[in-house]
Amino acid sequence: MKFVDAHVHLSDKEYAGDIDEIIAEAKDSNVVALVSNSMDYETSVGSLRLAETYPGMVYAALGIHPWNVKALTEDDLQQMLQLISTQKQNKALVAIGEIGLDYKYTKIWDKQLMVFDSMLKLAENLDLPVIIHSRGTTAQIVEMLPSYDLRKVLLHWFSRPVSALTKAVEYGYYITEGAPTVYSNGIRDVVRRTPLTNLLTETDGPVRFFKSPFKGKRTTPAFIPIVVEAIAEVKSMDVEDVAAQIIKNFEEFFGVKLN
Repeated sequence: MKFVDAHVHLSDKEYAGDIDEIIAEAKDSNVVALVSNSMDYETSVGSLRLAETYPGMVYAALGIHPWNVKALTEDDLQQMLQLISTQKQNKALVAIGEIGLDYKYTKIWDKQLMVFDSMLKLAENLDLPVIIHSRGTTAQIVEMLPSYDLRKVLLHWFSRPVSALTKAVEYGYYITEGAPTVYSNGIRDVVRRTPLTNLLTETDGPVRFFKSPFKGKRTTPAFIPIVVEAIAEVKSMDVEDVAAQIIKNFEEFFGVKLN
């Protein structure tokens, strides 16, 4: 069986110095590809560098996370847009992400919307998929997105509301879920309601506040086989069939062919 991690922050400082070990551990767990999601210019450059270092294993998603919008200047935004544009021909660049909106930062809501709009328009122009953060804003984002001409949309760590999930699936959007699939009834319900053809697996590492059996462990792509087993359990399906479909989904969404 082969596995994929569609959403991990491999260029995060917390992983610095341990990348070779993390990649080796992932390969030992039959994780054959992962997408290094970015938060800002620095981590975007880092994701590109990692994709060059581990070709065919690490792919890059470049973007500005809503958490990083507050201190962003107009020059910073233009520098980011320029970086993504210049990488258009780079096969390692597979998406714009992680981008989106977060309700916890309502004081900079207009600025969040402006940056998100800039990123979505660039995704339109470059014909790239988007990976979206939507904490507390999922329903609003799902309402917004059809006004853009986007190739593919992935809603990362979808939790609620169910009404937005129904619409997202109707629109052909993808959902990623990770470690909580093993123990969270809410996330398991999302997995149950989402067609397997719309599902991808993630870890969102280095996030590390997961419960047992992950408690106290450093979050890495090696978690993915357990996540796939949990999806198979929720779906009452064979693990091999689930793993194979998720590989197909990854290839379809990101436009890559895995070995």
